[in-house]
Amino acid sequence: MRSIQRSFNKLRSKQKNLSDFICFERIIHGKNFSRDRIKRMFNALVDKSEYAQGEKRTLLKGLYQLTKHS
Repeated sequence: MRSIQRSFNKLRSKQKNLSDFICFERIIHGKNFSRDRIKRMFNALVDKSEYAQGEKRTLLKGLYQLTKHS
């Protein structure tokens, strides 16, 4: 869990113009993380104001697929 958070924070500090969601997407892309881990870290790292509550399930579904592809 810490590796995602550490990588996320490092990317956020270097790329201040990117949203939390884009940073998170870039960190997990192709890394084969579990669905549970993605969901927990998404909830912890991505600001809720960046997406509508009704979109969360769709966003997570896309992230689950993204982590499987390199």
